[in-house]
Amino acid sequence: MAISVSISHITPITLFYLLLLLLLSSTITTTTTSALNITSILSSFQNLTSFSSLLCSTSVAPDLTRRDPVTLLAVPNSYLSTSPSSDLTHRLPPSSLGDILRYHVLLQYFSLSDLRQIPPSGVLVTTLLQTTGRVHSNFGAVNITRDPLTNSITIQSPAPFSPSNVTVLSLIKTLPYNITILAVDSLLVPYDFNLLASETRPPLGLNITKALIDGHNFNVAASMLAASGVVNEFEADEGGAGITLFVPTDDAFGDLPGNVKLQSLPADKKAVVLKFHVLHSYYPLGSLESIVNPVQPTLATEDNGAGSFTLNISRVNGSVAIDTGIVQASVTQTVFDQNPVAIFGVSKVFLPREIFGKDSAGVTSKPGNAVVGTTVQPPETSPSPENSAGFSGPPSHLSSPPGFREEITSKGGRYRMQSCIVTVCCIGLVLVEIMKEKPCRIMAVKFLP
Repeated sequence: MAISVSISHITPITLFYLLLLLLLSSTITTTTTSALNITSILSSFQNLTSFSSLLCSTSVAPDLTRRDPVTLLAVPNSYLSTSPSSDLTHRLPPSSLGDILRYHVLLQYFSLSDLRQIPPSGVLVTTLLQTTGRVHSNFGAVNITRDPLTNSITIQSPAPFSPSNVTVLSLIKTLPYNITILAVDSLLVPYDFNLLASETRPPLGLNITKALIDGHNFNVAASMLAASGVVNEFEADEGGAGITLFVPTDDAFGDLPGNVKLQSLPADKKAVVLKFHVLHSYYPLGSLESIVNPVQPTLATEDNGAGSFTLNISRVNGSVAIDTGIVQASVTQTVFDQNPVAIFGVSKVFLPREIFGKDSAGVTSKPGNAVVGTTVQPPETSPSPENSAGFSGPPSHLSSPPGFREEITSKGGRYRMQSCIVTVCCIGLVLVEIMKEKPCRIMAVKFLP
């Protein structure tokens, strides 16, 4: 018995259409990703120039480029220049004002329909401030409520009788499932935020290299930091959101496989490996143990793009476990912890998979040196806002103040529409070319009884 299998000729024009389809899809994906920059978006709105300047002057802007999805509560110029917002912007130092601005970054995406469906009882949402560890309890979160009579949206601290609250004025812009920008009528102050202490808090100015040498078990790390020059960059970041360093012990460097030569890396890659050990926010040990977002960007992420050089942080068997994708380590001791700098000793050198490769045999732990109980489970995938529990209710309308326009159609949506159109056209052209060609027999397989 013989079975014939026939396919069509692949002509040059058909191949061209296929390559065009792949090229356009790649271009659209890249453009959409690069568009997710909040400060760039704010620059196109004249009524948000003052708020955008505050984000940059307080070093909050770099934090936003590494967060996705987020909802930003932006205060228009006219509201920012009046009391009580103007009082805060004039008398608070950048570090304290930065924490207030971080309270305006919600770590969840809210579309217009999500806001319309918020129940009167409200929903609790974590903010960027909560991740810094500088607030008590859940005072770094906000409670979003909707008035069933007026359908107005109010945002305030979850603490009872909180004196500070804001009202949503309008939807400024949304890039679906990534970024939403809402206009609010005032700066929102976290509950129990000590404004007086914030005004008088002096800068820390910690000498990181000296702190490691004083730790007596971090001489290799101190030497590498000093030689590379990146320690100066770390110390410069102390004034913003703070920093958290994970420093391998001398024993951890000694446990590296023989074919992993950190000292032989080019200077730029060595600097990336060192930055891979640093988070651009202050996390005391308690905050690490209850961290909201397990996948954390590092300073190396800033230089190499979102989604790269991230750490997976979780609590395993009573200790903080850190997974790089190819190395599992645990926090062994606290070297230094004073807001805004935290330094922790770790049991392994963090080897990023982007440099050493996930399947590289050169990064496996030596026999007998595996860290017990540090296998980190992947983070659970959060449901999309449309599928979140607790959203129900009639549609509402958010009014827009003068000078604002409501943009619901985003660049991301337009790019996806263009992608669909191009895809359909290319598939159609490929099918036409295939139908024009006569099938030819290319293979015959004969089965013998």
